[in-house]
Amino acid sequence: MTLLSRRTFAALLAGAGALAALPSAALADDTPKELRIGFQKVGLLVVARQQKLVEARLEPLGVKVSWVEFATGPALLEALNAGSLDFGYTGDGPPIFAQAAGIPFVYVAAIPPTPQGEAIIVKEASPIRSVADLKGKRIGLAKGTSSHNLTAAALEKAGIAFGDITPVYLGPADAAAAFDTDQFDAWTIWDPFLALAQQRTGVRVVAWTGEVLQAAPFLLAHRDYADAHPKTIRLVLDALTEAAAWANGHRDELAKAMAAVTGVDLAAQTVAAQRGAFGVLPLDGTIVANQQESADRFHRLGLIPEAITVRDNVWTPPQG
Repeated sequence: MTLLSRRTFAALLAGAGALAALPSAALADDTPKELRIGFQKVGLLVVARQQKLVEARLEPLGVKVSWVEFATGPALLEALNAGSLDFGYTGDGPPIFAQAAGIPFVYVAAIPPTPQGEAIIVKEASPIRSVADLKGKRIGLAKGTSSHNLTAAALEKAGIAFGDITPVYLGPADAAAAFDTDQFDAWTIWDPFLALAQQRTGVRVVAWTGEVLQAAPFLLAHRDYADAHPKTIRLVLDALTEAAAWANGHRDELAKAMAAVTGVDLAAQTVAAQRGAFGVLPLDGTIVANQQESADRFHRLGLIPEAITVRDNVWTPPQG
């Protein structure tokens, strides 16, 4: 597949305060019949789904909302590429690989970074004490995800070539079992799996994501859907802004809700909820620049074949 044609980044996404719900008359010219949302069992979309906040805005307008669960962001973007998904949430890594592959998506907003929401961890008894000690070691991570980005960034910062480690590409569930049985030396993982590992196994953090890079999760949409239905996208962002406000003010209830949805132990979910960051952010220059830095790193390492320009895939909503 070829890369998407370049687009000029003409305007920033309006801030959350400007994303007021629009009356049905204003939506009459672009209201779709359906919105298919991809989610992972983590973060803002789980809250919105549980509380039916998106449905509250869209179903009165005749828009059917459906939810599809994914284990990782790359699988979510593959579904978006196949045309079976309209909107979704991923970490910072998957959109970079998706853009390099020519998948027709756009960034529509960002979620605040969680400095301690992802980390490289080792067993407490491990001789590994720093990122420098990872040279020559086996590291478990999910390919094309935020854990891939954190691993690459941490190694680069420590002056270690990515080729000097052996990546073991596994999704969170399989990686957890492999980590427990010492099939690799270190594991790069995000919450709530990180919190669960900290609770279940004696582990030590080698590097927190916030110590290494400023990387935000993102809300994404199929390019054609966003261009055809911009007001619907705004209503979804309104719903997620409401979900974020609730999550920020109800951490204990959030943990219980997440535990019920994910089946992850309540104590681990409580840790994840307390250190999580919730919000819907406009795609300002800093967020785009940070994502570009990650994309450039992947290209330098040969993990994507060609350099990309992140701004080419930043959505420019119509004015007015």
